[in-house]
Amino acid sequence: MTLLSSVTGRLTAAALAFAAPAVAQETPQPGGVANVAIQPEPPGLMLPLVQNAPTQRVAGNIFEGLLRYDADLKPMPQLATSWDISDDGLTYTFHLHPDVKWHDGEAFSAADVVFSADVFLRETNPRTRAILDHVDSIEAPDEKTVVFTLKQPFPAFIQAFEVGTLPMVPRHIYEGTDFYNNPANNHPIGTGPFEFAKWDRGSVIELDKNPDYYEAGKPYLDKIYWHVIPDAASRAAAYENGTLNVMPAGSVENFDIPRLSEMDNSCMTEAGNEYFNPFAMLWLNNREGPTADKRFRQAVMYAIDRDFAKNVLWNGLGKVPNGPFSSTLASHDDDLEPYPYDPDKAEALLDEMGYDGEPVRLLPLPYGETWTRWAEAVRQNLEDVGINIETESSDVAGWNQKISDWDYDIAFTYLFQYGDPSLGIARTYLSSNIAKGSPWNNVEGYENPQVDKLFADAAVENDPDQRQAMYDQVQQILHDDVPLAWIMELAQPTLYRCSVHDLITTGIGLNDGFKNAWIEQ
Repeated sequence: MTLLSSVTGRLTAAALAFAAPAVAQETPQPGGVANVAIQPEPPGLMLPLVQNAPTQRVAGNIFEGLLRYDADLKPMPQLATSWDISDDGLTYTFHLHPDVKWHDGEAFSAADVVFSADVFLRETNPRTRAILDHVDSIEAPDEKTVVFTLKQPFPAFIQAFEVGTLPMVPRHIYEGTDFYNNPANNHPIGTGPFEFAKWDRGSVIELDKNPDYYEAGKPYLDKIYWHVIPDAASRAAAYENGTLNVMPAGSVENFDIPRLSEMDNSCMTEAGNEYFNPFAMLWLNNREGPTADKRFRQAVMYAIDRDFAKNVLWNGLGKVPNGPFSSTLASHDDDLEPYPYDPDKAEALLDEMGYDGEPVRLLPLPYGETWTRWAEAVRQNLEDVGINIETESSDVAGWNQKISDWDYDIAFTYLFQYGDPSLGIARTYLSSNIAKGSPWNNVEGYENPQVDKLFADAAVENDPDQRQAMYDQVQQILHDDVPLAWIMELAQPTLYRCSVHDLITTGIGLNDGFKNAWIEQ
């Protein structure tokens, strides 16, 4: 094994450089409270069980992973202070911070890492399970060392240790229990800079400063209040009058962003999404009904006016994708021909398949007015080409349940692509990832052995050119099969008062952002 001390040193230096500009200008001041909008209200805060975006946003400040990542997706220390990778790419050794405690005072150790990865997340998290399928063993030679041994080289593995992908779970609380019904799920216990304090459902979630946090002097803030305000106009007003000082992406309607960003002491950034590449899609049920026919799914792509959605509903933010991979990924195929808006082509495909007007259910995403209007626009597009649409609305918990039970025909969603196809895209299309009970796996029921093989082979291919050739091929197949509809690469700007400093210091933004944040008094 070769000690990559020089690599670790460079990565640590990169981490400091990433955070340095704002820190160099002013010295962080302790104290203060962040009042943050959260929309919609999370269905739960036990991040290792619940992967909704609002859950990740709040709970990413309660839980932690072994690493963080900067805007270039380079790893930075977190619970692991350093790491070594063997020359053959099969062994990853993490050296843990010596002074970490869980929020209940128990010591964090390598045994927690082994339990979290090898037991808890293998059972509960389909995306993480797909990553861990590459792992042959996870061992703890001592209390502060963890060794992951892979079955074969997996180049993207070092990018899999952020808090939303591999969150650490307290073994002493969960081992031997029913993970889904453990009472601790209602009072999550992590190692992060903030502790869960209370949750007044429908009103506010309070996180308090962790007084025993292992990074000296951090966090600077005393509290974070996550405010649940259902109406977008009311959220905008709360920001204007100073009740809220941080507005995550999706907090206000897109048409309000220019006005709010131009207010005095108001700042805006699109940073903090580099790791996620948020990608909006329509789930299309491949199992039964009209959506099981490839021609129908292609017709949906031709019927939807995605440029209208971008320019009108999203106020020009984002980008219309040409296929299943975000254009920000290195593996994206720029030469893939996009589906144009062509209602005539959609109607011809529906006629060819003999579509007879069978009702098709449309499930919107309950994440605010923009998403509601988008569902209305898509319904109109589909009805214009002769598809009989029935809209079925739901709250977040109901949406989760319907998708998890495959109880839909067409449904809005957006997923994170996590910087590499093997981490965030393959899960959506691999037949091995078809399983009821999760809204984050292959819920459309797409099965293609060639796609399975291409994703599997590309994941472990070390030659960049060979890897790209496989991903080009898989993108072309998916482009033709249309297992689901690709509708927008989302831009997700954050609004905040300029007196709030160092809010975005990693590639996952607010999801772990408040450790470094401070408020100018």
